[in-house]
Amino acid sequence: MHRPRYDDWSLPKGKLDPTESWEDGARREVEEETGLTGSLGPHLATSHYADRKGRPKEVRYFELSAPQGAFVANDEVDEVVWLSPAFARRKVTRSADVEVIQALDDHLEGVARP
Repeated sequence: MHRPRYDDWSLPKGKLDPTESWEDGARREVEEETGLTGSLGPHLATSHYADRKGRPKEVRYFELSAPQGAFVANDEVDEVVWLSPAFARRKVTRSADVEVIQALDDHLEGVARP
């Protein structure tokens, strides 16, 4: 997804609400940022970094399958594209996102193996 505020390409992410599980937070953030819902799959990767205010941040990423809904551009996200893992690795701005996409690609290869 493209975030005009930062002029970058990134994966959906955000902060957890106080009593929210990682899984519920992932579902909510994806829906808020992209308008899509789907079946949450396995945990793929975790990123740790400092946010723009220098606070530590932990983000857990999950596979989302069977996406449903429709994207509507908003102040936070103005474009969403679906790409193969190879193209997505080249599109995202942050190297941490490349690692998450690679974890998804590795997972998908494992699922496809007999």
